[in-house]
Amino acid sequence: MRKLTIAFVHGYSVTNTDTYGEMPLRLRQEAAARGMEIKIENIFLGRYISFNDEVRIADIARALESAVQTQITGIGTARERFICITHSTGAPVVRTWWQNYYKGQGTTCPMSHLIMLAPANHGSALAQLGKSRLSRIKSWFDGVEPGQRVLDWLELGSNEAWKLNKEWVFEGQPEISPTGIFPFSIIGQDIDRKLYDHLNSYTGEIGSDGVVRVASANLNTRYIQLTQPEPVLKAGKWTTGKFEITDFQEAPQMPFRVVARKSHSGDKMGIVKSVQRATSDTASKETVDAIFDCIAVQDIAAYNALFAKFATATDAVQQKERVEVEKKLLGKKYYIHDRHAMLIFRVHDSEGHNITDFDLLLTGVNHSPNGLPTGFFADRQCNKVNQSTVTYFFNYDVMHGCTSVISADGELLRGVLPGMDTLGLIIQPRPEAGFIRYLPCELIASQDMFEKALKPNSTTMIDICLRRIVSTEVFQFDKLANENKAPDHNFRKIEPGQQIVKP
Repeated sequence: MRKLTIAFVHGYSVTNTDTYGEMPLRLRQEAAARGMEIKIENIFLGRYISFNDEVRIADIARALESAVQTQITGIGTARERFICITHSTGAPVVRTWWQNYYKGQGTTCPMSHLIMLAPANHGSALAQLGKSRLSRIKSWFDGVEPGQRVLDWLELGSNEAWKLNKEWVFEGQPEISPTGIFPFSIIGQDIDRKLYDHLNSYTGEIGSDGVVRVASANLNTRYIQLTQPEPVLKAGKWTTGKFEITDFQEAPQMPFRVVARKSHSGDKMGIVKSVQRATSDTASKETVDAIFDCIAVQDIAAYNALFAKFATATDAVQQKERVEVEKKLLGKKYYIHDRHAMLIFRVHDSEGHNITDFDLLLTGVNHSPNGLPTGFFADRQCNKVNQSTVTYFFNYDVMHGCTSVISADGELLRGVLPGMDTLGLIIQPRPEAGFIRYLPCELIASQDMFEKALKPNSTTMIDICLRRIVSTEVFQFDKLANENKAPDHNFRKIEPGQQIVKP
C-alpha cells in the first residue's frame, strides 16, 4: 500500500484552517479503496499571513521553506516526499517556493506532486479592484483587509507573475519527472449566483469560477516575442518595417482539468470548501477523482496519458455546461459559457525601458480592427503598478467560430458564428516626436499569429520590443570658433532634428 503525506496550502486572505472544510477527511476516507494510505498525522494544513501590507509572495515562500524543513518531518528520500494540494493564491506561493529553493539546485524537492485547485497562476481580474472593495467580497475574503504586496502579485500582468510564468515556459520541461515534480491544475467554471456581487461584475465573469479565470489557472502557456526592425530613412522620413516574431515558445504540457459544477469559493459549490467527508457526496466526486488521478501519476508516461485524459474530460464538461439557466421570478435567464483566452502584452524598448504610453489595436480580416467578430471582446486591464503591461480577455468561441447554441427546451439562444482565423496588431507608442521617440509598428493579421496566440482556456504572453530612437542632438561637440573669445552657444531651445543615433 502506497503511503502518502499531504500538505494543504490555502488561498489569499484566509484566517482560519476551516477553509479546507472536509476535503482532507474525504481524501483520507477514499484513499484506502484506491490502494493508498493517508494517516491523520500525515496531513498538514498550511496557514500563512497574506493580510499584512508588508508581506510579499516571496516572503511567504521563504517562510514555507522553513516550515517544510522544521515541521514536515522525515523528508529527504523519494519515498517520503509529500504531495501538495493548493487553492487559489496557494499555487503562486508554492510555485515561488519551488522556484526559489529547488528548481535547478541539484537537490530533490521534498514535494513530488503539486495539485493546484483554482490556481491564480496568472493572477485574478479582481485584484485590481483595490483593498477596500475586495475586502467586502465574502466569496474570496474573510472580513480582513487584504495585504497590498500580495495583491500586487495577483494583479493581471504583474512583474512577479510574468517572471515566474515565463521561466516555467522556457525551463519547466526538464523539471517534470519522478525525481522532479509533477504539476497539475484543476478548476471549475461555474458561478455561485448566491455569492455574486452586483457591484463587481468580475464575480460573475463567464470564463471564470467567479474569482480566477480558467485561462489564468492553466499553465499550458505560450510566449511570443515581437521585435520592431531598425528604423530606415525614406524620403527624408524615418520609418520601420513590420514586426517580426523573433521568439515563440510553448510551455511543457501539463494536465489541466475543468470540473463540473464548481466555483471558486463557498460551502455549496466551492472547489475545496464544498467537498463533503462522506463518499456519498456525489457532487464532489469528479473533483476528488481528478485529485486521485493526479496522485496516481508516478512516471512520465502516466503524466502524458493524464494530460490527454483531462483534455477529453474538459471538452465534455464545457460542452455539457455550455448553457446555464437561472430561474427568476419573471422567467429564466440564460448564460452561454463560451471558452475564453487571455493575452498579456508587455511593451518595452530595445534598451529595456518600459513603455507606458501607447495605443494597441488588434486586427482581424483584411488587417482591420473592424475585421474582428462582434462580441469577441470581454475585458481589458492595464496593470496599475507596471503600466507597460495590458491584459486582454477574449471570447475564443466567438473569435474562432462555433455552432448554434440551443437551450434544453429547444429555444435558439444564438445562431452559428462563422468566426475568423487571422490576428494581427497595430501599436502607436508615445512620444512620437522629440529627442527620445518611437515609431508605430504593426503585425499584419495572419493565420499563423492567430494559431500561435489564441488557444481556448489558456494564456499567451506577448513581449513587444520597440526601437528606442535617440536624436543625435542629445549630445554634440561644438568647435571653439574664436580662441580669444569665450564660447557662447545657447542650446536651450535646440530642436531634435531628423538625424538619429545609429543602433
